[in-house]
Amino acid sequence: MRTRHSLLLGLLVVAAPVVAQPSRAPTTYDRAIAAGYKALTLCSAIFNAGRTQAQAEALELTGIYPEYDAIVPTLSAEVIRIFHTAGGAPHVSVGFDRELRPRVARWREGEGCTIAPIDDAREGSTPRPRRPDQDRRPFAGSLDAQPWPVGEPTAPVRTPAALARTVSRAFDGASFGTGRTTATIIVQDGRIIAEHYADGFGPHVSQRTWSVGKSIAGTLIGIAARERLLDPTARVAIPEWRDARSTIRLDDLLRMASGLHSATAGNRTDAVYFGGTSVTEELAYWPLEARPGSRFRYANNDILAAVRALRTAIGDDARYHCFPRDRLFAPLGMTRTVAERDWQGNFILSSQVWSTARDLARLGMFWLDDGVWQGRRILPEGWMAYMTRPSGPQPATGPGYGATMWLFGAAQGLPPGSYAAQGNRGQYVMVVPSRRLVIVRRGEDATGTNFDIARFTAETLAALP
Repeated sequence: MRTRHSLLLGLLVVAAPVVAQPSRAPTTYDRAIAAGYKALTLCSAIFNAGRTQAQAEALELTGIYPEYDAIVPTLSAEVIRIFHTAGGAPHVSVGFDRELRPRVARWREGEGCTIAPIDDAREGSTPRPRRPDQDRRPFAGSLDAQPWPVGEPTAPVRTPAALARTVSRAFDGASFGTGRTTATIIVQDGRIIAEHYADGFGPHVSQRTWSVGKSIAGTLIGIAARERLLDPTARVAIPEWRDARSTIRLDDLLRMASGLHSATAGNRTDAVYFGGTSVTEELAYWPLEARPGSRFRYANNDILAAVRALRTAIGDDARYHCFPRDRLFAPLGMTRTVAERDWQGNFILSSQVWSTARDLARLGMFWLDDGVWQGRRILPEGWMAYMTRPSGPQPATGPGYGATMWLFGAAQGLPPGSYAAQGNRGQYVMVVPSRRLVIVRRGEDATGTNFDIARFTAETLAALP
């Protein structure tokens, strides 16, 4: 309890808006979270994506949250790439304090990386001896050899000249904002018509989805609803909630209308993402402060809670841990997508998924076809209409919100019915149903920079015949 209490106190400090923070020296907790950020990011970038340490330190670890941006470069990381009998899995270790143990993120094949709690002394179980760089596609099998979109595309991409110019401008750091674009894919009628990558990236290099993971969570909830495991209209069953929070419906969580307290809009959950606090510990903490369904407040915890309810509904942890892979990733050919978990086995599906641009393009095509893939229905009929329908309280400005999807239209200069999954550092999967179009833009945008996905989409549409 002492450790949890200290983590919560620290969370209240780091979650406050940066503009309200007085100038002060970093605390031990700040350094612990910064070390966790570095350990987890390097672990996933190296072992999930195949990036080098130098590449990740130059891009993925720059322009991050201001509280940690100056700390991270001062912390040394040790990368252990080979399985050791005594040391356990491949991992990244980052020291931050003379009195406390280094922060450690461990990699497991097919599971990605997990950050251990602060000052954690456990070594973890020892997996079978295998080098992690032998296979970053644990369930690929022969899928790559199948025709696109399940497998890898073999036909050359023929991009109209006007569209090629638009895509090129997405990488100039000026035309659509000052973000740092790493990848773009544009798919129309199931065919890739443009695909481009920045140096150091490529078709098989994954990145963290950040909040695009929320839309993946909404998709998995839909699959569970088709299997009659969950009902979005029902109250959620979460073991940690035995008070008024038990009145929250699954629909409230998916629509960011839970009424739960959060320290800031967006609910920075640094304690979970980088501190090693588990989802179950986090959910036990936040109380109600508004009637469920009465307000919109974008918050990571709403999706963490929805996926916690999925774990409860499935019951068996082995089935739960395989659910994203078996029910969604493998059927769609998303062979380089990994959903990561906390140390207690909870998926962190509000953010912590690593995926490639092609895999996200497959997901966008799946959404475009109402959850039917290669003739097989995977989502309940009409589930995408549910995910993209505004209901109840809405954001005060900007795009609307459905059930884990951002809703675009004429107000943003786009065709009615357009929608997007989007995440921190410039992750976007934009779907324009009226034009049978999917646009994926990946980035590593620094804090304070942006990429105008609505304008890029509008100019893409204008460039198409």
